[in-house]
Amino acid sequence: MNTTTAATIALTATCGECEVRAAALAQQLNLPLVDNDELHSYELILFVTPERLELGETIHKAPKPIYVDFLGGSVGHRHRFGGGRGQPIAKAVGLKGGANPCVIDATAGLGRDAFLLASLGCHVTLIERSPIVAALLRDGLERAADDASVSEVIERMNLVEGDAAEVIRSLDEDNIPDVIYLDPMFPCRDKSALVKKEMRLFHHLIGPDQDSSALLEAALGKAKRRVVVKRPKSAAPLDGPKPSAEISSKTMRYDLYVTLTNKLSATQ
Repeated sequence: MNTTTAATIALTATCGECEVRAAALAQQLNLPLVDNDELHSYELILFVTPERLELGETIHKAPKPIYVDFLGGSVGHRHRFGGGRGQPIAKAVGLKGGANPCVIDATAGLGRDAFLLASLGCHVTLIERSPIVAALLRDGLERAADDASVSEVIERMNLVEGDAAEVIRSLDEDNIPDVIYLDPMFPCRDKSALVKKEMRLFHHLIGPDQDSSALLEAALGKAKRRVVVKRPKSAAPLDGPKPSAEISSKTMRYDLYVTLTNKLSATQ
């Protein structure tokens, strides 16, 4: 269980035309709605802008706010030029031939890996337990759904808000995925300059994952074919069973766990 103290957070509208939406979202998330004079009374701010929903810090010289973007930046570039099914993540989830496995991304975050898998043909359920991060994801999905270049990809993505282990354990037979994908946050490094700004901000918002091993156990009990855990290349595997195999890139490693269901089917 995550025992890190949550950061104080509020919501603000950046313009008059955003005020109605901001008020509705503040009520939905149970957050205070503040004006510019009150921003620095909080550590984090959700900004409702005319274009999107953003999350930023109020510290001196804070980096630019983050938001979910499935159209431009690194995500858009990866979608257009990422190497298709030859990428390590595609191999890790079993994208070969005409196979398009159903995947649960149990640690959705900003949805980058889920979007990539969906763009390669997978149907992906994104699970996010932080209501704030889920709101950012929902905003990004809604904006991308209106863009013809990626709307078909977005149709293969479904967001579920809740505790991933609980959601996975509650799945009935008709909704069990082929693959469950985990990308747990690892502890923040001492030198924050070495950490991507969104990772540092997520640590500030919800802290590092403290229950990754329990999530792995839940995933192993449900996935039809395999569980995939994304790790920094030098990091140890999660506590629990030894991975069945691994696929590595320059900086990352994907630990593969063949599930009991798949082992049984292979012997029949």
